[in-house]
Amino acid sequence: MSLTVYPAIDIRGGRCVRLSQGRDDARTHYYEDPVEPAKQFTQAGAEWIHVVDLDGAFGGAPLNLGILKRIASLGPKVQFGGGMRDRALAESAFAAGAQRVVIGTRAATDPAFLREMAQAHGAKLAVGIDAKDGLVAVKGWTAVTGLKATDFAKEVGELGISTVIYTDIATDGMLTGPNWKSLETLLRVCPCGVIASGGVASTDDVAKLAQLARAYPNLVGTIVGKALYEGRTTVGDLLQASRS
Repeated sequence: MSLTVYPAIDIRGGRCVRLSQGRDDARTHYYEDPVEPAKQFTQAGAEWIHVVDLDGAFGGAPLNLGILKRIASLGPKVQFGGGMRDRALAESAFAAGAQRVVIGTRAATDPAFLREMAQAHGAKLAVGIDAKDGLVAVKGWTAVTGLKATDFAKEVGELGISTVIYTDIATDGMLTGPNWKSLETLLRVCPCGVIASGGVASTDDVAKLAQLARAYPNLVGTIVGKALYEGRTTVGDLLQASRS
């Protein structure tokens, strides 16, 4: 089975942007309409697209469900997150066309909410584990908890949630390659599927992730953003590398 490549679309103020290390003051605009890159990614063969509502991540509730609906109508499966801080919001994202919803901040800070969501939607949920120096960061990465990423990953898997999206904040948007050491540490303990995010800079990085997935079958995908927008690689090349 090949590694799934998730081209990423981050939305802020209705536009497609990328942040560096999650910082809203380190933002680059790429497209006025986020549906434009979604069309390109879909035409290039992407089966999934990873969409983040940054307005939701920073503000606490998603503002771009209309854009989600337009992207989903193109045909790809959409993994959607940002501001999914109660069950009704998650269900509104499913209704708008998300195949999988990503919960983050509240999952890390409210165990009862995490259990409720696991019971209701476990197979269609991903928990975003965003780590800074091995600890879970929340609220659009503006606050760091005392919770170890590895401990949280174990807890998530034991509740029956199917997928973890693991982001190393230090590498995100920096085009320096993934943090291989921290990723491997998480893969050793996480009982569910892991999607690696942050730092993927090239086709070679994806080929290396595909190789790592042979040793750790729970590594099921990777999210790629800035490398695509900066023209360092293409969806076609990444899909090929993911099967290598």
